[in-house]
Amino acid sequence: MSPEEVKARGWEELDIILISGDAYIDHSSFGTAIIGRVLEDAGFRVGVIAQPRWDSPEDFKKLGKPRLFFSVSAGNTDSMVSNLTPGLKPREKDVYSPGGKAGLRPNRAVIIYSNRIKEAFPEVPIVMGGIEASLRRFAHYDYLSDKVRQSILADAPADLIVYGMGELQVVEIAKRLQAGEDIRNIRDIPGTVWKMEVKAWKELKERAEKSEQKDEKIAEDAATFLKQYLEVSSFSEVSQDKTAFAKAFRIYFAEQNPVTGKGVIQPHPKTIIVQNRPMRLLTEAEMDHVYELPFTGETHPSYTEPVPALEMVKFSLTTHRGCFGGCAFCAITEHQGRMIASRSIESVLREAKKLTEKPDFKGIINGVGGPSANMYGMECKTWEKKGACLDKSCLYPRICPALDTSHKKLLELLRRLRELPGVKHVFTGYGVRYDLALKDEEYLEELCTYHISGQLRIAPEHFSRQVTNVMCKPGREVYEKFTQKFTDVNRKCGKEQYIVNYLMSGHPGCTLEDMIEMAEYVRDHGGYTEQVQDFTPTPMTVSTCMYYTGLDPFTGKKVYVAKGKKEKAMQRALMHYRNPANYELVYEALEKVGRLDLVGNAHKCLIRRKGKW
Repeated sequence: MSPEEVKARGWEELDIILISGDAYIDHSSFGTAIIGRVLEDAGFRVGVIAQPRWDSPEDFKKLGKPRLFFSVSAGNTDSMVSNLTPGLKPREKDVYSPGGKAGLRPNRAVIIYSNRIKEAFPEVPIVMGGIEASLRRFAHYDYLSDKVRQSILADAPADLIVYGMGELQVVEIAKRLQAGEDIRNIRDIPGTVWKMEVKAWKELKERAEKSEQKDEKIAEDAATFLKQYLEVSSFSEVSQDKTAFAKAFRIYFAEQNPVTGKGVIQPHPKTIIVQNRPMRLLTEAEMDHVYELPFTGETHPSYTEPVPALEMVKFSLTTHRGCFGGCAFCAITEHQGRMIASRSIESVLREAKKLTEKPDFKGIINGVGGPSANMYGMECKTWEKKGACLDKSCLYPRICPALDTSHKKLLELLRRLRELPGVKHVFTGYGVRYDLALKDEEYLEELCTYHISGQLRIAPEHFSRQVTNVMCKPGREVYEKFTQKFTDVNRKCGKEQYIVNYLMSGHPGCTLEDMIEMAEYVRDHGGYTEQVQDFTPTPMTVSTCMYYTGLDPFTGKKVYVAKGKKEKAMQRALMHYRNPANYELVYEALEKVGRLDLVGNAHKCLIRRKGKW
């Protein structure tokens, strides 16, 4: 991270410099650390510039000119999610910064960082990656500006996007540049997005269409190329026509399959955006190798304050990637994919043993899992030949019978972790997919007996059937079945443990009536919680497509969307109806939908008569 460290390695120059909007944390939960260690393992000299000042190119020059390329990422989250609340107010804290200090990264970090690099080193290739670039790879709805923006590759002076998890792509890019290849000719790597000139695109289509082409080989090559890609509506079309936006979304959503997916082309006014098919999943051996690279598990020693994000995951273990849950508001499907890639039990155990050797380890492993806690080792018999199904969900509206929902491998892992010398507890307090847990009573019993520290956080998100259907989440009958089973199992174990619900307001499909229904359900079932978030439209999710277009992209049917600040505030207030500060908003919501029967002193009322608490 400094010229002094470069010299200490005996290096005269760096091959690759990684730019990140996060503080540098050398832990496998952080993308910059993984990419850096993977490139180092492949024999490249890597530097990191973390949270550079962006008002001039000076900070981007401090490690010199890299021999091969710059890699640019906003960090572990989209910069606008890091910087802004769902109400678009500046956050007071950034967990990815030293001391939790806010304001150390710009909005649209990837674009701004790329511009500063281009000022400093105009001839050096720029490769964009991480969640911000990955999920803004097509024309997308941008919540901050409330409009459709171009692909981030059309807005930034960069050469490639690496989308998805990136290890295989970035190493191949580095090796090909090392061999002398021009980055403008690196156009065939799965899991990457590149730019084509508008003129070249028009000529390509013309050649493919002309059967009388004098050079039949040229015509054939052009036609073969186009068969590997699907063209979706252009930026000009999707930015003006919401139906076209929804249709384009449906097409590229269906191609995010590394087994059968095609590439996708989207014309923009000044360039043509070309997404290659997704990269394959890492094998078990490759996953093991990546997570057993020599991460220190610490923040860089130059920091004088702790980085809160590390404290949350320092003694946790990543077991797998991907999620087949298919929740409409989640972007994991478009980033990590719907198929599960798991590490071996032995690899996880080796990492756990290293945790026990740390001087500040207190005997508690506080998280075991991935995007979910309990999909480790699960698979579907169809994945190998055709990937995840394109026409149906694995879990919604019910769990697909082709899916192996056994927790056997996970249970073996948890048991062996508990047996490690120095390990007192192995907790899984969050991330449990409860509809899957219901399928395996043995798992649920061991979860309650050994792996919960008083509270289990789960995410039903809503209790209105209308809303959970739009979210592609299980309905409340599944939630109720789980909570009853959870209570029964804890009683059997002799434990007093509780469920904490994560709930959401303002999601597409959710009306004030739906929020009142949820408030009444919470009132009647004792589930009042502070864990409520207002829906934030983030790029490339099904829910964001619905939020912008008012359409279900798969059926074309209209979806109700609460967009006004006042209604969104009322929806959120209904979840915290006990808070005196929300009285006026709750009253107004109840009055608006004719539910003043819920105002008064009776037990069923949400609030008392106006002004009386």
